[in-house]
Amino acid sequence: MTPADRRLTPRRKPRQVRAELTRERVLTAAAHVFAEYGYAAGTTNRIAERARMSIGSLYQYFPNKDAILAELLVRHIDRGAWAGAEESDMTPGSLEDVVRSLVRDAIDHHRDGPQLLRIMIEEAPVSPALSEAIERHGAARVRQVREVFARHPDVRVRDLDMAAQLIVGAAELNTHQLMAAPNPPQVERLEAELVAMITRYLRGDRSTAEEAIPGGPGAHG
Repeated sequence: MTPADRRLTPRRKPRQVRAELTRERVLTAAAHVFAEYGYAAGTTNRIAERARMSIGSLYQYFPNKDAILAELLVRHIDRGAWAGAEESDMTPGSLEDVVRSLVRDAIDHHRDGPQLLRIMIEEAPVSPALSEAIERHGAARVRQVREVFARHPDVRVRDLDMAAQLIVGAAELNTHQLMAAPNPPQVERLEAELVAMITRYLRGDRSTAEEAIPGGPGAHG
C-alpha cells in the first residue's frame, strides 16, 4: 500500500457494535458538516464537534477528512441492488413501469442534497476502496439490469449486454450529475424524461431515434 493509499484508509475497522455505531456517528456528522460548510471549511474539528466526540477519538477511526469523504462516497456508490427488480411486471405493455422503477431507484439514492453530491463528485480522492466499490457496484447493477430486461417481452434491443451498460450509465450518471447541480431540475421532470428515453430505446422505437438524428431517414429537408 502506497503512502497515498494509507492516507485514505480508515484506521480502525469496528469489530464491536459500539465501535461501529461510533464510526457511523462520524460519517453522519461529516455528511452534515460538508453540506453545511463546504469541504474546505468542513474540518475534522467541526466533524468531531457535530459527532459529540473528541478530535482524538475521531482520529482513531479516520486519519483525516479525505479518508472520511472517500468512505462517504464508497457508501454512496455501493448501495446495493435495484430494490424493485424482483417484483418487476413481465407482462406485455408493462415495460415503462419497469423502467420507472429503475429510474426512481437511482433518483431516490441521490436525494442527499446537491451540496454534498457536488462535494463527493468534485473533492473525493480516489482510494483503493473507492475503485473497488465502483467496479463491484457497476458490475452487479449491470448484471441485474440485464437479467430483468432479458425476461421482458417488450424489449427489442439486439445487444442486451451493451444495452444494460448504457442503461445503467444513463440512469446513474445523469441522475448524479443533474441532482448535484446548483439548481437541480424537478424530480418529476428528470424521471419522466429518463423513463421515456430508456423505454423507447429498449422497445426499439426506430422512428423516434431517426427523427432525432439530423439527416437521418426520419429527417425532413
